[in-house]
Amino acid sequence: MKKKWSVKLLLIWLITLAAAGVNWFRPLKMGLDLQGGAHLVLETDMSQIDVSARAEALNSVKEVIGRRVDLYGVAEPLIQTAQVGGSDRLIVELPGIEDIDQAVALIGQTAQLDFRESLTVEASASAMVFSSTGLTGKDLKKAGVSFAGSGVQSGQAVVDLEFTADGAKKFAGLTQANVGKPLAIFLDDQLVTAPIVNEPILDGRAQISGNFDADSASQLAVQLNAGALPVPVKIIAQKNISATLGAASIDQSLKAGVIGLVLVSLFMVSLYRLPGLIAVVGLIIYGLITLSLYRLIPVTLTLPGIAGLILSVGMAVDSNILIFERFKEERRAGRPFRLALELAFGRAWDAIKDANITTIAVSLILINPFNLQWLNTSGMVRGFALTLLLGVLTSLFTGIFVTRTLMRQFLSKRYD
Repeated sequence: MKKKWSVKLLLIWLITLAAAGVNWFRPLKMGLDLQGGAHLVLETDMSQIDVSARAEALNSVKEVIGRRVDLYGVAEPLIQTAQVGGSDRLIVELPGIEDIDQAVALIGQTAQLDFRESLTVEASASAMVFSSTGLTGKDLKKAGVSFAGSGVQSGQAVVDLEFTADGAKKFAGLTQANVGKPLAIFLDDQLVTAPIVNEPILDGRAQISGNFDADSASQLAVQLNAGALPVPVKIIAQKNISATLGAASIDQSLKAGVIGLVLVSLFMVSLYRLPGLIAVVGLIIYGLITLSLYRLIPVTLTLPGIAGLILSVGMAVDSNILIFERFKEERRAGRPFRLALELAFGRAWDAIKDANITTIAVSLILINPFNLQWLNTSGMVRGFALTLLLGVLTSLFTGIFVTRTLMRQFLSKRYD
């Protein structure tokens, strides 16, 4: 039996070391309320969309905005769809973003690219009349940024365009038919540039030049790569959260957590002596494992999520109290340590199991893994439920396996 316990003890230490290593090398993923950023609510205009196609259109908007946010470089964005009354909305959270105004403009832009040919011969491009050619952003394969290497625009940022196979054919035909004439490039019905076609371009590549700096050219390339929004959107709510507020929240939460753990540890040690000290060691192991799971999954940690973690710590302590009180009863009945320990864990398990199963069930309902619209869809509530669920599952492992193994290993000789 002692050899079997030693193997279990070795397994506990290996798990603890692995959890400590994960916590050391992998960062926590902070939510919007801790990291700072922007919270946006966008409303879509579905007036021109058939009722049966609105759900698909809303998902398309979500995908396009997701691509734009990813291309913009926002880390771990959260984009959710929601139906409020008769309106279809998107909730966009952009943690860690610095230039909020630029991101807002990027998300809302339609970025409709359109190539048009001139119907008049005028000296000024602004006085010309242009007609659509049928070559649009849908024919675009990708866009990028480079810098002009020669001429009057040397060193100026330009946007490089590469067309699809079909788009390259269209573009080749346009340049062949318009040699010596301007071929205008419009973005959202606004003239960007109207360069003169000097010769046919047959390789499906073009450039947009204008008064671009590196940032504006990069943003335009992102918009073109992300595509056009299928329906118009407008921002109806915007909330900016500063990183300073997040840092203060983390600091206060850590202080509260440390004070709570110290008080709980003093309570356990003063009431149960050595078994209480072992329970404190089990709580430390519990904390390391739980935080490592947050980092590995990863879990987006928010203030409600921290609340779920603290609540699960309380439940872990509650399990230990049930076990230790039962253990004291068995010892008062005159039973030897080993038998009293096994009976305490066995008889306390029913109460622990019932309480934790109830909590697990409620957590799953709040997480709403199948995204049922008649259940909770709030990201904050889901974060609370997820951290609570992981904490409860981990507390079952540490309470039943870790604490019992440590008590078997270090207390059996003292009491027997």
